[in-house]
Amino acid sequence: MRFKKPFIALTSASLLSLAACGGSGEGPSTGSENVDTENLANTGDATDPDREGPAVIDGATEGGTVDVLSVDGANSLDPSEAYYTNTSSILQGLVTRSLTQLTYDPESGQQVLIPDLATDLGTPNEDFTEWTFTIRDDVNYENGDPVTPEDIKFGMLRSMDRTAFPEGPAFSNDYFEGGDEYEGPYTGGNTDFDAIQIDGQDITITMSSPFPDMPYWGTFPAMGPIPEGPDTTPAKYAQRPLATGPYMFDEYNPERSLTLVQNPEWDPATDPGRTQYPDEYTFDFQRDSAQIDEVLLNDSGDGQTTLTYDNVQASNYPTFQSEYADRLVEGGAPCTYYMAPDYRKIQSKEVREALLWAIPYEDMATAMGEIAGVTRITDATNLMPPGIPGRETYNPVEEHEPGTTDPERAAQILEEAGETGYELKFLFANDDPNAVAKKDVLVRAYEEAGFTATPVATTLAELSTLRADPDADINLRDAGWCSDWPSGGSWFPPVLQSTNLNAEGLGSNYAAFSEQDVDDRIDEVVSSPVEDQPAMWNELDEYIATEYLPVIPYHYTGVAMAHGSAIEGFNVDQNLGMPTWKDIWVNQG
Repeated sequence: MRFKKPFIALTSASLLSLAACGGSGEGPSTGSENVDTENLANTGDATDPDREGPAVIDGATEGGTVDVLSVDGANSLDPSEAYYTNTSSILQGLVTRSLTQLTYDPESGQQVLIPDLATDLGTPNEDFTEWTFTIRDDVNYENGDPVTPEDIKFGMLRSMDRTAFPEGPAFSNDYFEGGDEYEGPYTGGNTDFDAIQIDGQDITITMSSPFPDMPYWGTFPAMGPIPEGPDTTPAKYAQRPLATGPYMFDEYNPERSLTLVQNPEWDPATDPGRTQYPDEYTFDFQRDSAQIDEVLLNDSGDGQTTLTYDNVQASNYPTFQSEYADRLVEGGAPCTYYMAPDYRKIQSKEVREALLWAIPYEDMATAMGEIAGVTRITDATNLMPPGIPGRETYNPVEEHEPGTTDPERAAQILEEAGETGYELKFLFANDDPNAVAKKDVLVRAYEEAGFTATPVATTLAELSTLRADPDADINLRDAGWCSDWPSGGSWFPPVLQSTNLNAEGLGSNYAAFSEQDVDDRIDEVVSSPVEDQPAMWNELDEYIATEYLPVIPYHYTGVAMAHGSAIEGFNVDQNLGMPTWKDIWVNQG
């Protein structure tokens, strides 16, 4: 799953300091005992297939407005395309329902897989190549129309239209039988797809290969209901997806703001995970980071009912930690930041290795406003972050100490390869001073290492679209990925398998990486016995990095979010690094 964008949040003071001195690489390094750095991606395997509604929180009171502030923007909120951590989290937690869902367990601090629109977690055949889900018959949309199995099937088919939804998740295309050839209801002009069959309230899905993770895939908005018709065409539905959860759209300004109000058709008796305590949520997706921290530090007026899912600024973190620890929410996130050289263009492994030595790891972390030991966890080696079952640490380039910048070594590699002056072209948002500061750090570092650095200006609104454009005039992308569930199966098929590449977009394969050898190895892992897969994914992680070095991880992540004094039930959804929306309420005292 993609990070919420734009990846950076920095104070104006830090920007001025960084621009003046080039970045010292010495930001706050306090760390936190609330972030288990060894288990960032171990989001748990607990299940409760018999959980029933309603979900009730002892002591919670109804009423109030929750104000949510963020600098990160918000990509599409169409359920078929929502695949950033923030948009997916908001939909899953508050607006849309799907086959299954995850809910927070306060005792373990992890997520528990429970039913949602399905009556349980599904029934597989012996080798996990077929799954059957029985759908509840008592759930309505916000307009009062009943949710049907046919609607869920159409929602699934809709999400498989890679041309209409190029940035959406592609697991159905990857795993459903025939999904790699099905073009979707808009591009292909049909809903003929035999791998999904309906019999009464049962939906049976046939897989192209064993897919034991189907109940986790079932939690995504893409696996929820959308009625077929003129009101659900991509352009129209993105403006107002029909709610099946406790809240529905009221006012929506794409990328900028959203107001959610209570959905009167939501029945808590049918929902074992969600609650509906606040009257409404208001989201401001383009609030300055310094203003957000100021509101939360002051904690007055509406600030008491305000929260942010952005990380607090590094400069303010010590104050939150020492004086407002009860309103600082910290935890792990199953995510990795990495550089993705375009494999079609930067074909020399030597050039990619020189880039590994040239990246200004420390100065870049400062430019990104990271908090060492909290939002920046170690110097990355594996693509998969710590905590994924079967993961063991390796070093992709043995003589390179992770996190070390050595421009002389990079220049030497380029010279020996006859590539001195190799041009690196990468995007930055010129309407975001934070992005400009990071760009300046990268330009200095790349040129010192013997590259020619060519930053390409765009805007925050266009950044994600251009980054996914296979024809964009760039050859290096700055990216990030988070586990969709705790398995290598949510990393290598979406991030590095050739099937995610198409004429309309790179999908989530930002490196445009394509090697038949790796495709075959991925297919081998997903076809292997479930108990063998964790170790095989780890072996594949190391093999890809040492043999091809298609991406260069630079750090793992945690979160340090904050809220006002009247907000209750705000914990870390470790699966997404986002708030536990289903548990939030406003203290009326």
